[in-house]
Amino acid sequence: MKEFFKYVLATITGIVVISIIGFVFMLMIIGAIVASAEKQVTVENNSMLVIDMSHRLVDRARNDPFEDLNIPGLSVVKSLGLDDIATSLENAVNDDRIKGVYLKMSVTNGGMASVEEIRNMLKEFKKASGKPIYAHVEYAMADQKSYYLATVADKIVVHPEASIDFRGLGGEMMFYKKLLDKVGVEMQIVRHGKFKAAVEPFMLDKMSEENREQQLTYMTSLWNHMLKGISEARNIPVEKLNALADEVQTFNKGTKAVENGLVDAAEYKDEVLDDLRKIAGIEGTKGVPVISVSKYADVPVAEKKFSRNKIAVVYASGDIGMSFGGEFIDGDELAREIRKVRQDSSYKAVVLRIDSPGGTVFDSETIWREVKLTADQKTMVVSFGNVAASGGYYLSCGADKIVASPNTITGSIGIFGTIPNFGELLNDKLGITTDVVKTNKNSDLLTLTRPMTETERNLLQRNIEEGYQTFITHVAEGRRMTIAQVDSIGQGRVWSGENAKQIGLVDEFGGLKEAIALAAEIEGLENYRTVSLPALPDPFQEIFKMGTDNIKAKFLKNELGDQYRYYEFLKKATGLNGIYARMPYDILVN
Repeated sequence: MKEFFKYVLATITGIVVISIIGFVFMLMIIGAIVASAEKQVTVENNSMLVIDMSHRLVDRARNDPFEDLNIPGLSVVKSLGLDDIATSLENAVNDDRIKGVYLKMSVTNGGMASVEEIRNMLKEFKKASGKPIYAHVEYAMADQKSYYLATVADKIVVHPEASIDFRGLGGEMMFYKKLLDKVGVEMQIVRHGKFKAAVEPFMLDKMSEENREQQLTYMTSLWNHMLKGISEARNIPVEKLNALADEVQTFNKGTKAVENGLVDAAEYKDEVLDDLRKIAGIEGTKGVPVISVSKYADVPVAEKKFSRNKIAVVYASGDIGMSFGGEFIDGDELAREIRKVRQDSSYKAVVLRIDSPGGTVFDSETIWREVKLTADQKTMVVSFGNVAASGGYYLSCGADKIVASPNTITGSIGIFGTIPNFGELLNDKLGITTDVVKTNKNSDLLTLTRPMTETERNLLQRNIEEGYQTFITHVAEGRRMTIAQVDSIGQGRVWSGENAKQIGLVDEFGGLKEAIALAAEIEGLENYRTVSLPALPDPFQEIFKMGTDNIKAKFLKNELGDQYRYYEFLKKATGLNGIYARMPYDILVN
């Protein structure tokens, strides 16, 4: 009995200690959030505007106070919004406190279309302001996207021990068919589109000729576009650039990149600081004031003239109708957002920004319907980001105009379905058997424990064919093409934005800014303002609002039922992801 009470007391003591530590930790986080919220963003004279390309590129910056916290042992991947970059560069043009842009280069964590948009923004900034752009490769290596972006700069500097990754574009696929065969799993695949390659890793042990063809076509398009931009910026013939890529000379140290003309200088950090002082007009060894685009975007500027004409910019990022841990597009929610805009007379036009590789047919069809209805009543322009393929193209084809980057990956007009058969794995490998009882012939339709019957395969194939016909019919109507024309460029084939414009899937080249300008032009709007939708939640306010309304939250938990649904509700309410998503749940429940 004595030992029992000793262990109980030790357990209670441990729980109390852990609770106290957790409480103190929470107070530290809350204090840091409050401090960051109260801190005013100021811009010093002779400042450099910093764009740090090591951050994760996203279309739209989120209101996440945790990204600015420096908590020991807690690593947070910071994001960099294209909207913040655009706002900052626009405001910096006439801000005498900003003397230039400092591009901090390493490996770019974003797609080629995002890089293209940033590069075009910087070109416009340099032309409008006359202020210099300074690119600095300060780590071991800059990838090809980073280098392409850096070539917009007036001066590119590389650390003497760093390299420029310049070797052309390539891709490697991993195939799982032999592994699945070994463990006794058969992937039963039905598809329409010989180029629909997403399922190939489960049915082949190497690329099909069709997939190899489509990949080489769009990679060549992307590479040629990059080469053209680099050639114009660095005054190096395309032939020489290809020769450098073939020789892989740039894996030598920074001085070799200088000799090849890819960069202007190989310098250490102290020499870089001297360069920045000259640009900023700072004498001696004083430090150079810097401000990030994320912070500078929040600096108050002179209020623009208010306009009653609104253009809605609706963001749609991630997989459609499904989530694998990242961003995803809920068909009903996005459709509802577009519907509200359509029914609001204050909105004169809509720009739908899409960055999605596709997803479920049902959700794509739901969103397409609202896009089509809106396009019948208001100007509807779609802006493609890095990817707008399969379902990403499906939901956009009913718009008035489609604007894409030459580097956007798009198309993939095709449909597939997969039904795994775990029968051999269960029966032969694990010794698990199954049996069936049913009232009708097809009551066990499409089970996962046996191969599909001929009836089942025909049924699934028919559904796939009907879905494909619906898809290409929507595209044909929206793009003013015949069904035969769409089918000839469909079949699941992926295209670059440049190729897509040539075959009629895209109308114009450009980023979000150009798409908004096009919508305004179609509507004949000279004065307008944009409204970004859906409205982003404020995690700071939501956490404290729920924390001070505990009784209501507890009642809500009872209304929602099980803990999982309540946890999901809190994640959506706060907009938090990862380990932070549990925080409001733990506060309110525990």
